[in-house]
Amino acid sequence: MDDDEKRQQDDWANTRKNRLPSFTEVLSRRTRPPVDLFMFYLFLQRESAEDILDFWLDVQQHENLCRAYFKDVRKSGRTIKEDWPQYWDYARRRGSIYGTVVGLNADGGGTKRSTASTGELLTEQDKRNLAAAGSSSHDEKAGYGGRSASPRPGTAVPSEHTRIASPGDDGKERARSTTPFSLSGRTPTLFNNMRRASRAPTVIPRSAAITRLDLIASAERIFYRYLSPAGTVNAPENHEIYLPPSLRIHSFPLSSSQEPKNQAEVSLMAQIPDIFHAQKEYCFRAMEQDAFPRFLRSKAFGNITPVSALVRLIVGLVTLWIGLAAAFSLIFLDVQPKSKRFFLFIPFAIAILCLVSHQYELDPILVFLGQSESTPFRTLTIREPYVKKLLLGRAVWVSFLVAIFVVALTLIFWAVPGHRL
Repeated sequence: MDDDEKRQQDDWANTRKNRLPSFTEVLSRRTRPPVDLFMFYLFLQRESAEDILDFWLDVQQHENLCRAYFKDVRKSGRTIKEDWPQYWDYARRRGSIYGTVVGLNADGGGTKRSTASTGELLTEQDKRNLAAAGSSSHDEKAGYGGRSASPRPGTAVPSEHTRIASPGDDGKERARSTTPFSLSGRTPTLFNNMRRASRAPTVIPRSAAITRLDLIASAERIFYRYLSPAGTVNAPENHEIYLPPSLRIHSFPLSSSQEPKNQAEVSLMAQIPDIFHAQKEYCFRAMEQDAFPRFLRSKAFGNITPVSALVRLIVGLVTLWIGLAAAFSLIFLDVQPKSKRFFLFIPFAIAILCLVSHQYELDPILVFLGQSESTPFRTLTIREPYVKKLLLGRAVWVSFLVAIFVVALTLIFWAVPGHRL
């Protein structure tokens, strides 16, 4: 990170001295650990719901590609109306999310679609960051010159391996999930992030001028990766994300291997730039209203992962059993001097610390060291100012509770008179 970026991050952090970040700030990578985009991705990964964020990032990349295409057309001296009259007519009638980029006024032409989108809230640098955001959490890094694996049919007519099966193909509607975060066929577990590696978002290298076939190829990959019913595409990357019935796309009749042949395909091609915008907005709102509040509760008020909390619970219960066994042994063996019982504070302190840490999902020792867990037993430095303040306050409270319980247990077992059996 250069000095300018660091100063910009500091300026953004100063605006959040007394509040938690918004979802838009997290997506635009304006936040710091442990409430940054990388940590949010890991949080979704633990819930087996990272496909929703991948989809949003891929569609953001697709829209950036379309926006770059429109800008290239205008730089060449041609208008969108001259270069792509079908899209111009479609955008004039239905509205366009690209607004003035294609030469349309936000309030002109009888538009029915809002020209604003979540992408318009971001700067160009933010959009470039978002396009590559998913790659930072994968084992294999992908840059602007890289491309992740995805099902991409190479023929004009989908083959048997890539043909999309509509609900009527076998006469039965496949079981679907009912919310974006209760995905059918995938049960979230504590160890999902160890079992399943995610994909990097689709990145199209720009070694030549962007063509309409590039736009089709981008949309085609997104459809086969996220929107085709699970099991109908012979590729491990395919997984259908949840969308309400009104937003589902059941087929993709265009092919990236050749130009549209008839008027119907030409008309369908005009929808490519805006084809996933409604689905992207739905996923944004779903993450903002469902997953993001839980993410903030997990990372702004706690600093350990579910696996780590479970391990602390087990260690706490075992250590408490050892401490109680030692305490009763000292009592019923009437070990002298009685002051030896004060050493019981050691197992009691370990046990109570682990149990209270599990209950609050917060380890005060890690907080005082300025650390928060990203994955089980791997930590990173807490750099978000307001989150650090919240965690320090909760760490002091947890430490106070631990001290009270440890002192109480130790004094109780010290005060009990010994009686040798």
